[in-house]
Amino acid sequence: MAAEGTSQHLAMSQHPDIMALRERYDLVAETPRAWTVEGLIVLAGAYAAVSPWIIGFAGRAGALAVNDLIIGLMVALLGAGMAVSYARSHGMTWVLPVMGIWLIIAPWVVQDITTTAGTIFSNVIIGVLVVVFGVGLWAMGMSRRTTTT
Repeated sequence: MAAEGTSQHLAMSQHPDIMALRERYDLVAETPRAWTVEGLIVLAGAYAAVSPWIIGFAGRAGALAVNDLIIGLMVALLGAGMAVSYARSHGMTWVLPVMGIWLIIAPWVVQDITTTAGTIFSNVIIGVLVVVFGVGLWAMGMSRRTTTT
């Protein structure tokens, strides 16, 4: 039996493999490509949040306006969180494509709304962009090699 204090137990956060993964994610996050994608995610989320008032469907499609506001704010906050600490938040990148898909289908799923071509076009385009940017950010974190471009 080992004497008290002679065995060393590392906290999971101090495990060498975890630390190496975080270092790799930090390297990925410090590239111009990652900065661009994270910024585009924040902008896409901000647009989704205010699009009901820009396009003018907030009054006719109130439930969709609230939906777009909430989802847009969540996308923008996720993008900002990933920009601040990708090493800690990379596990949430899968949420962005899911939110983008929701933005795409919301005009047909949300009940009791009146949609127009502009409403549908706005949601579909911004949803596709959120999916593309989310998959792009996820792919950067999953890549085996890190680049500086």
